[in-house]
Amino acid sequence: MADRLTENDQPLLLAEGLGKNYGRLTACRDVSFALYPGEVLAVVGESGSGKSTLLQLLSAQLAPSAGRVSYRMRDGVLRDLASLGEAERRFLFRTDWGFVHQDPAQGLRMAVSAGANVGERLMAVGWNHYGRIREAASNWLDRVEIETSRIDDAPRTYSGGMRQRLQIARNLVTEPRLVFMDEPTGGLDVSVQARLLDLMRNLVSELGLAAIIVTHDLAVARLLSHRVMVMKGGQVIETGLTDQVLDDPREPYTQLLVSSILPP
Repeated sequence: MADRLTENDQPLLLAEGLGKNYGRLTACRDVSFALYPGEVLAVVGESGSGKSTLLQLLSAQLAPSAGRVSYRMRDGVLRDLASLGEAERRFLFRTDWGFVHQDPAQGLRMAVSAGANVGERLMAVGWNHYGRIREAASNWLDRVEIETSRIDDAPRTYSGGMRQRLQIARNLVTEPRLVFMDEPTGGLDVSVQARLLDLMRNLVSELGLAAIIVTHDLAVARLLSHRVMVMKGGQVIETGLTDQVLDDPREPYTQLLVSSILPP
């Protein structure tokens, strides 16, 4: 992807000495970084490297054993996520944040219509006019390349790729500032992956979103991210601009990762 988008002076998300232990097992250790508005960060590594645990810590789904995560609210104040009440965290997820799961069933209500899935998030932020909600849902289905004639169909009638695109629409309809993505193309056919990646790249760029993407697929990182963090054994062992890290990795582990996944 092109060089990183122009940054604001102040970080949107700040991780400081972040760690998570489960008894004697260390799942994540001493992770620190700043994410700026409009920046896309990919967290890569093999299974068990700690990247999914890190994503849960950053999105306040897990409480850290050490360190802290701070988020800059819309009033400009940087708040420690641990200090937020449950209602404040829920409000963040309905407004400022999105979370795209690898399995769309985790991020969608499978028994209600596609339009209701998108509209629910609008109602959660105060929309109450049915016509406006349905129009916005229809517009977003079109944006994620789902035929608007399918607006009243339930996601269980959709293909895997369509479900993932619907999950993206549901997350982006409230114009969040930060989106977390956990293996967003995992489990999809290669041709479906390519279409979804192209859609995601265009939407992230168009909306100026900040995003944190966890993936084992370095091709996904190259296409979508401005910066990469490589994890091994719960630690960040290398970080830098995406092209820099993937084209000229410094660490032997990263070199092995690149050579095994991205053949010359």
